[in-house]
Amino acid sequence: MSARLPLVLRQLGRLQPPGPPRRLRELCLASSGGGGGCGGGEGLLGQRRLRDTQAGSSRGPGSRAPPARDSIVRDIIQNSKEVLSLLQGKNPAFKPVLAIIQAGDDNLMQEVNQNLAEEAGLNITHICLPADSSEDEIIDEILKINEDTRIHGLALQISETSFSNKILNALKPEKDVDGVTDVNLGKLVRGDAHECFVSPVARAVIELLEKSGVNLDGKKILVIGAHGSLEATLQCLFQRKGSMTMSSQWKTPQLQSKLHEADIVILGSPKPEEIPLSWIQPGTTVLNCSHDFLSGKLGCSSPGVHGTGPIAEDVSLLAAALRIQNMVSSRRRWFREQQYRRWRLHCLKLQPLSPVPSDIEISRAQTPKAVDILAKEIGLLADEIEIYGKSKAKVRLSLLERLKDQADGKYVLVAGITPTPLGEGKSTVTIGLVQALTAHLNVNSFACLRQPSQGPTFGVKGGAAGGGYAQVIPMEEFNLHLTGDIHAITAANNLLAAAIDTRILHENTQTDKALYNRLVASVNGVREFSKIQLARLKKLGINKTDPSALTEEEMRKFARLDIDPSTITWQRVMDTNDRFLRKITIGQGNTEKGFSRQAQFDIAVASEVMAVLALTDSLTDMKERLGRMVVASDRNGQPVTTGDLGVTGALTVLMKDAIKPNLMQTLEGTPVFVHAGPFANIAHGNSSVLADKIALKLVGEEGYVVTEAGFGADIGMEKFFNIKCRASGLVPSVVVLVATVRALKMHGGGPSVTAGVPLKKEYTEENLQLVADGCCNLEKQIQIAQLFGVPVVVALNVFRTDTRAEIDLVCELAKRAGAFNAVPCYHWSIGGKGSVDLAQAVREAASKKSRFQFLYDVQLPIVEKIRTIAQAVYGAEDIELSPEAQSKIDRYTEQGFGNLPICMAKTHLSLSHQPDKKGVPKDFVLPISDVRASIGAGFIYPLVGTMSTMPGLPTRPCFYDIDLDTETEQVKGLF
Repeated sequence: MSARLPLVLRQLGRLQPPGPPRRLRELCLASSGGGGGCGGGEGLLGQRRLRDTQAGSSRGPGSRAPPARDSIVRDIIQNSKEVLSLLQGKNPAFKPVLAIIQAGDDNLMQEVNQNLAEEAGLNITHICLPADSSEDEIIDEILKINEDTRIHGLALQISETSFSNKILNALKPEKDVDGVTDVNLGKLVRGDAHECFVSPVARAVIELLEKSGVNLDGKKILVIGAHGSLEATLQCLFQRKGSMTMSSQWKTPQLQSKLHEADIVILGSPKPEEIPLSWIQPGTTVLNCSHDFLSGKLGCSSPGVHGTGPIAEDVSLLAAALRIQNMVSSRRRWFREQQYRRWRLHCLKLQPLSPVPSDIEISRAQTPKAVDILAKEIGLLADEIEIYGKSKAKVRLSLLERLKDQADGKYVLVAGITPTPLGEGKSTVTIGLVQALTAHLNVNSFACLRQPSQGPTFGVKGGAAGGGYAQVIPMEEFNLHLTGDIHAITAANNLLAAAIDTRILHENTQTDKALYNRLVASVNGVREFSKIQLARLKKLGINKTDPSALTEEEMRKFARLDIDPSTITWQRVMDTNDRFLRKITIGQGNTEKGFSRQAQFDIAVASEVMAVLALTDSLTDMKERLGRMVVASDRNGQPVTTGDLGVTGALTVLMKDAIKPNLMQTLEGTPVFVHAGPFANIAHGNSSVLADKIALKLVGEEGYVVTEAGFGADIGMEKFFNIKCRASGLVPSVVVLVATVRALKMHGGGPSVTAGVPLKKEYTEENLQLVADGCCNLEKQIQIAQLFGVPVVVALNVFRTDTRAEIDLVCELAKRAGAFNAVPCYHWSIGGKGSVDLAQAVREAASKKSRFQFLYDVQLPIVEKIRTIAQAVYGAEDIELSPEAQSKIDRYTEQGFGNLPICMAKTHLSLSHQPDKKGVPKDFVLPISDVRASIGAGFIYPLVGTMSTMPGLPTRPCFYDIDLDTETEQVKGLF
């Protein structure tokens, strides 16, 4: 039998200098194939012979052999091997690893563990510590393994004197394969053995006795010298078998009398020399649970201890096999839990008040669950979340690999009719719908929302966490900063902007040679290209890696980007509405040597970095997209990218945490992902692909992911289908189209609606004619959704001033227009209970087979794609391109970007380009004033009419009402 690991230990021991032995962490990869493992060909029986040779047989003369113990071990290992093989067949990347922390040089037990692991197909790693390791040193190793996601089980092989509650409870219960933590012991005592680990030593005792034909019912069991978890587990297991259990230590005065009474004796520690054999009655069954891990001797090797009953055997080998079985059972249970199941979600109860309080009062009246508890309820592992405070966390992308074979749930999009400036409640409907699905219909569901921009929060719109009794909590954390994603986007965007102008300055003021020498400088006497510089050389067709080998022409081509300042499309950004930054002049300082140009600021959420974040599907993909972003053209008309500027890696570093979706919860304790926040009028207006993909795996095949598109169906929904669905490959099941009586009255000819100004009586009193006339907009939006082959459920977001006649009229006209169903919703006033009818309608519509199709072929010319959207979606007669727009289209086509989808930048307040044209405008030509390219994100975006990418503040912004109570630190007036 191989003694590879012990041999390594001995060799290292000989090489060590005098003093305490060094720690060794040696990974033994044991495979069932027999090659390359740590065990040899002799297998279990060879191990048995080695053990008996080294430790002496525990059976005395006249005692018969244990009941095919080796056969029991073989059966356990074979079964474990078959289960592991089955699990790995379903997930080839899965490689379960058992770690054993060993204090001392117990080579025998190492080989036992390694041989059994090899035969079962399990990987094992031994962490070998010096015999005199302190409690803190052992705990340090335990804590490392707790956080090591590659290790799935942990056992301690240390002396009995080293065991302490502090050490035992340092183990994560889910990795405690020896069942020694208080959590696992508590579950066992409570009767939940199927949900915990049970001591393999105690199980081995029961197994040997029962397989030997011993009837435990009514037997008197004496457990001697056992301590802590082993003693408690033995007592619990024997009592459940109907046995009468006694415990004793070796020094107990009544030990002799107890031994005389016992039918079965369990030795929990080595027998002291002074205990005579005559105290054990003839016919008594004796089992040894002890093992002196430091000496390498088995407990039954104590002189004179003989079994006089049917069994006189140590349980070490069987316990080692059962430990491996514990590992396999744990992995099987873990895999089973990853399959679709209804979440065991503790939903939070609502107590709606009338009249409905302010949003922030409602939010504060509800105490959210701790986010780690929510994460566990929906199937996330502890190492898959990064907690920010108490109520929010980031979710790691490793989850997608773990659940890659999990079937996706149903994909539901919430869009809307053309809104008033007040908004019609798409976020509120989204949250009310998932509250209804999960808290009231017991269906797994996830809401996926965009992160609100600080600009509207402090400007005119206010927060975006939903409203009333359908919102994300805590709303102030949702609306302010969250986990810093928008700040990361701002930093990355502005680093790139600085790199552009800096490069132009240095190229304008340096010779080719000086520029090249500074770009490829000598560091500590070594001059070499960085990784991103090598990528630029490859792009230029220069296949050299030695900086000194380039010709003068090659150095010039490499060093000079030769950016044409008039073609720069990359702007600086900030997440605040500031109209005075819409046009600025940069470079007026003396240090800029006369280089100045006109530029501008955009709102941060309009940055292409935000669009990249929303459309990427991995860290690698994000890095590639960031590197592809085109910021300008050179003087020969060729695109200049982030990669050319050498800043791709730095942007990725700034965005490495922002790529992880943010987990929060609704008022009723159901899960929400908040991730990315591009505006729908100047970007594609949808939350992230990654949040949707992760949520679809977590809800399982019968669950629902409800995500929201910005503004009306003509903008956010169209971009969701033509841009986001192309990027993600996900197929939508249902569109929920949000309408309000208020908005329909506006489209029917009602007076203008202005934020901050009280509504006219037409909106607060019943007016069926206005409603009927305004339903033309609803009908048009339904038709837009039908262009994509997706069923539509209309959600009428009911306000307290709406009458029953108005509600019934809208629902009837919506169905006539082709909606699958139309349902009034009351989630704002009573929570998820008020959207149960909507949830049932969505489930019914989602059961129909999807006929989803894209609106256009991306291979069409850019102009034809723009025209298709203008005519089929907006209802325009045609489009009109400005000379600048035509020039840009020609340039992008020449540069090879003509096959990208289109992202129209258009007002959200009308189907046309004119905000005051309500209902369904006719006979208009759509003007395209400019065309820009987001190559990294992967779309071309035309600007319709006069579109601003930097909002301004109104006369009385929301910030007048926002304040902080300095005593309670509570935010006031947010919404």
